[in-house]
Amino acid sequence: MNREEELGHGDIEAALATRRELGARYDAELVDGFAERIERTVERRVADQVALVQGRTAGSEGGRIRQFVLGIIFVGVGIPITIVPMVAADNGLPAVVVAWLGIVGVNAAHAAAVNGNRRD
Repeated sequence: MNREEELGHGDIEAALATRRELGARYDAELVDGFAERIERTVERRVADQVALVQGRTAGSEGGRIRQFVLGIIFVGVGIPITIVPMVAADNGLPAVVVAWLGIVGVNAAHAAAVNGNRRD
């Protein structure tokens, strides 16, 4: 909102000065004009607040969707990571544990980032 669009004390003084100059017969027009400016200002501020809230909501929804997709991808990747070391090595369990700890770590870090952004 620029300085010309803001309503303030000076606007009220100007409306009262105009009323003094023009007389009581123009009261309705002055009040209507001032009321329209107030309504436009209120509508603009409400629209700005709604856009801000919608932007925050959309951002947190996108984070949840990314987290879900990341989980699905890692489960898909984790299955071959589990099967290959178990079949190829005599004792592939340490490799599987390390791989799954990495998968859990990446998912936890992403979830923490998504939850951190949601609080902003």
